[in-house]
Parts: sequence; structure tokens; C-alpha cells
Amino acid sequence: MRHDEPGLTSWLQLTLTPGLGASAVRELLRQFGLPENFLAAPRAQLARSLPPGVLDALCSEPVARAVEHARRWAEAPRHTVVTLADAAYPKLLLEISDPPPLLYAVGRLELLERPALAVVGSRNATAQGTRNAESFAKAFSDAELTIVSGLALGIDAAAHRGGLAGRGSTIAVLGTGIDVRYPPANAPLAAEIAQHGLLLSEFPLGTPAAGQNFPRRNRLISGLARGCLVVEAALASGSLITARAAADQGREVFAVPGSIHSPLSKGCHALIKQGAKLVESAEDVMAELGVGVAGAARAPGAGPVFGVAEEPLLVHMGFDPVNVDTLCARAGLAAEQVATELLRLELAGRVAVLPGGLYQRLN
Repeated sequence: MRHDEPGLTSWLQLTLTPGLGASAVRELLRQFGLPENFLAAPRAQLARSLPPGVLDALCSEPVARAVEHARRWAEAPRHTVVTLADAAYPKLLLEISDPPPLLYAVGRLELLERPALAVVGSRNATAQGTRNAESFAKAFSDAELTIVSGLALGIDAAAHRGGLAGRGSTIAVLGTGIDVRYPPANAPLAAEIAQHGLLLSEFPLGTPAAGQNFPRRNRLISGLARGCLVVEAALASGSLITARAAADQGREVFAVPGSIHSPLSKGCHALIKQGAKLVESAEDVMAELGVGVAGAARAPGAGPVFGVAEEPLLVHMGFDPVNVDTLCARAGLAAEQVATELLRLELAGRVAVLPGGLYQRLN
């Protein structure tokens, strides 16, 4: 949308009025058409659609200041406000039950027109889960699927990095205002996405991180994509909210299995029991979506890499988390020998240290 168009002011005024939620705005649009039609109607007619307090707020000074602030924000390079009336509005979001009337965007708006896959998972990811998410996302991005995720720590951040490394790039859907960097640790990643991918938010500028907003934004992560891949998730993970939203929206749901002993595998296993497609390689997802596989069928690091010389201690470790005492018993070695080997393997990137004194093989 051209940001000097008078129509943008009307959209902003409607969406920035306190008490007017997205569903109420959509109902007003259904009744009146474009926002300027609604705002031009006599107050007596508007009073039949809005409570007095909301009607007063609609033309208040605070709303006028918020509108002007948003218009100034939209004038900056690579900043865009996309409304339901715009050709750039994502077509897939029009299919969901509650599309946002307005989106704030920074970056490559054309990514909204391209095929996409959501990749989500735990904030407290394991080293293996992080590697899997990044390598899977890179394989999908190389096949020109745009990776959609939520800019959280852990799996989300890894998925964005993988998306940026491939041709498809990435879209980060925020649970805050688009000008708020949350979590702060991902601010450099957000800056890179703004430059080479796309940041997207339905929330007004300046909206801080609030617990109720993140589950709400999850419907957009799934809604923008043709499918949703969950890499690691506990049973109470927000990623399962995204997966359920994807299923409700008619999207494909995929899950990467893991160790039966890992709490971060239980959410994925639950999804698989409920009908999600089990994923061992990038090809599993590509085939289901009808997308050509770019490069090798298996995303690097997405599972056991055969052909790599086996270390004796790695053979005894397997791929489940294990402690030193168990390794000593399996390998028949003293604790000092096992500790030395584990340190060497960790420095070589073959083993990761987990909380609770556990170790996990990475490849």
C-alpha cells in the first residue's frame, strides 16, 4: 500500500481504537465496506454498531497520535502496512477463521506470495534439536520454501537461521509490536531477518511482550504456511498450539520423533499418535507437499550420519542422553577415561552436554 493514501489513515484509526478487536473490525468491514465508509457515516448510525466508550475513543486524541506514529513508521524504507484490502495481503491468511485486518511488515514483502513451511519447537531445545531444525530449514529453503517461525529462542531461532541460509529465506511472526525486539537475545537475528527476510506482526507498534499474545500469533505462523513441522516439543509446549492451529486450518502437520526418555520428544510423539506425519528426513516433508528435493534427501544432521568413522565411545552412547556412570558400565572404562573421551568428542562437535550431567551424541 502507498503510505500517503488517505485510506491508510482510516485503516489505522479503526485498528488502533481501544475496544475494537479484530473480530469487531471485520464485522464493521462487513457492514460498511472500507473503513473510510464507516468513519464517514453519521454518529447516530455508528452508535448502533459501537458502544459509546469505543465510539468516543475512535476520534480521541490518543488514537490520532497513534495513527500519526504508525504513518511515520510506515514511511521508513522497507516498512509496510498491509491491509485486508491490499493485493499484497497473504492469500492463505484469508482462508483462516480470524485473519488480522492489518499487518505491519519490515523486509521482503514478496515472501508473502511464496510457498512456505512453518518450523517450530521448544525454546529450551537440545543441541541435537537445534541442529535438526537448522539443517531441515536449510534443506526446505534450498527447495525454495520460505521458513515461517516465531523468533523465539531455541528451535524457532535455528529454523530462521536455516531459512536465511537457503534460497527461500524466512518470515518471523512476532508476538509483540514490530518495533519491539523480543527476546532481546534474538535482536541481531531479527535485524538480519529484516534485511534478508521478513518481520511480520498484527500488533500495534510498541506492544510489549505479553503471555496472551504469543498463542494468538501462532495461528498466523501456521496460517501463512502449507504445513507445520514440529522439531522438539514438551507436552505443554506452545508449539503444540501452532500444530493444533495448523490442523484446524487444514494444513499438514509433521513431527520429528526423538528419544522415548526425552521430555522434549513427548509433544512430537503425541502429535504423531494423533495423526501427524513422522519425519526422518527433509524428503518426507517435500514428498507430502509435492515440492522437489534440493540436494540430498536427508537434511544434514537430521539423524544418524552413516559413513562417518565410528568412535568406540559413540557406539556405546547410542542416540539417547546418557550419564558418565552408564557409559563406564557399557564401555568397561574408568570414569577418568570416559571423561577425557567425552571432552574430546565435545570439542570435536560430536557430543553435546545436557542439563543434569547427561551427554548426547550429535552424529
